[in-house]
Amino acid sequence: MELVGMGLFCVILGLLAWVLWQWNEVWLVKPLLRDGVNLPPGHLGLPFFGEMLNFLWYFKIIRRPDEFIYSRKKRYGAQVGMYRSHLFGSPTIIVSDPTANKFVLQSDDLFEKHWPHPELVGANALVMAEGKLHKRLRKFVIDALNQPRSLRHVILKVQPRIVDALRHWASKGIIKAEHEARRVTFENICHMFASFEPGPFLEELERCYSGVVAGIRSQPSNIPGSAYQHAFNCKKKLSKAFAIELEKRKKNGSKSEDFLDALMNSCDEDGNHLQEKEVLDNIFSLLLGAYESTAISIMWALYYLSKSPHCLQRLREEHIEISKKKNGDYITIEDIRLMKYTSKVVEETIRLGNVSSVVFRIARQDVDFKGYRIPKGWKVSVWLRTLHVDPNNFDDPLNFNPDRWDAPKPFVKDI
Repeated sequence: MELVGMGLFCVILGLLAWVLWQWNEVWLVKPLLRDGVNLPPGHLGLPFFGEMLNFLWYFKIIRRPDEFIYSRKKRYGAQVGMYRSHLFGSPTIIVSDPTANKFVLQSDDLFEKHWPHPELVGANALVMAEGKLHKRLRKFVIDALNQPRSLRHVILKVQPRIVDALRHWASKGIIKAEHEARRVTFENICHMFASFEPGPFLEELERCYSGVVAGIRSQPSNIPGSAYQHAFNCKKKLSKAFAIELEKRKKNGSKSEDFLDALMNSCDEDGNHLQEKEVLDNIFSLLLGAYESTAISIMWALYYLSKSPHCLQRLREEHIEISKKKNGDYITIEDIRLMKYTSKVVEETIRLGNVSSVVFRIARQDVDFKGYRIPKGWKVSVWLRTLHVDPNNFDDPLNFNPDRWDAPKPFVKDI
C-alpha cells in the first residue's frame, strides 16, 4: 500500500511539473502557432519565473554567462541566432547573431528602447526617452557636460585623486580589485557630478547604487527581502538625497560648477529649463551608468594586465616615455592621443570585459526577420557579449591580445 501511495505521489508530482513547464508555452505560444506564426525556437520556462532561474544559474552561481547562450545554440542550432525565452517577467526574443543584432539596433521604427525595470532608472531619464523628448533631453545633457568645464579640465581634476588611489593601493600591497575600482570610480564621479566628498554620506550613496545595479538584473518581485524590492528602496533613498541637494542649491545658491549645477542652469533656445523631476532622473541615471561601466572596465583592465605581464610591461614603457617629457606635470589630452598601445589595451578590455553585455528593446509591431516572427509587445534582448568571444569574429577570442587592434580609433576627443 505504501508503494502504491508513493507511486501515485510521484505520478502527481511529475504531472504537476509537466503542467508548470508547459504553462507559458500553452498560454503564450500555442495561440500564435495556431495562427501560423513561426516563432524562433526555444522555451518560455516556468510560470512567472520563466527562464530566470536558468539565467541566474549561469550568471550568479557557476559564473559562466556565455553558457546561457551556448546552451541554446547547442540545442536549437547556432545558425538560428534567435531564440524565444521568458526573462525579467516578460516573453522575450533573444538575438545573438551579428546580422540580427544589427537589424534590431538599427530599426528604431520597429523597436523602442527599454530597460528591464524602467522604474529603477527614472521615467524622465535620457536613456528612457524617445523621439522629441529624447532630442530635447539630449541637448540639455550635452550642454551640461560641455559647460562650464571642458574635458581638458576634467582630466586634470581627476588625476590627483587617481594618483592618491594608486599610492594607497601600493601601500596596501594586496587589494580587492573590484572593491577598489568601484570606490575610486564612485568618489571621482560623485565629485565631478555633484561635488560630493568622501565620507559616510558618500559610502551610503555607493551602497544604494550597488543595490540598484543588482536589482536591475533581477526578477521583478515585491516580496520583502528580494533584490528588486531592495533596489526600489535604494532608488527612493538616492532620489531623496539628490532632491535635498537640489533644494539646498536653489535656496542658498551654488558655485560648485559641477554637472548638477550645469544641468540645473542649462536652458534651451526658448529659455526653458529642465523640470526638477527631469534633473533628478537624469543626474541619477547618468551617475548610475558612468559608475557601473567605468568601475567594471577598470576592474577588468587590472585583471587582464595582472595576467599578462608582457602587456603590462609594454604599457609601462609607453607611459614612462611620455612621463619623461612631463617634468612631474599631469598628462593632457595631447599626451593621451600619443598612447597608441594604451588605446589597444582599452579596446581589448572592453571586448573581453563585455561592459555592456546585453541591451533591451520592445517590438513596436509584429516584425518578421529570417523567417521568424517577433510578436508586437515582446521584449528583445540583444546579446552582445557572445559576439566578442566568438572564434568566427576573433582569433583565439579568450586570449587578451591588445595587438589584435592594429588601428584603434582615438578613445578621447576634445570638447
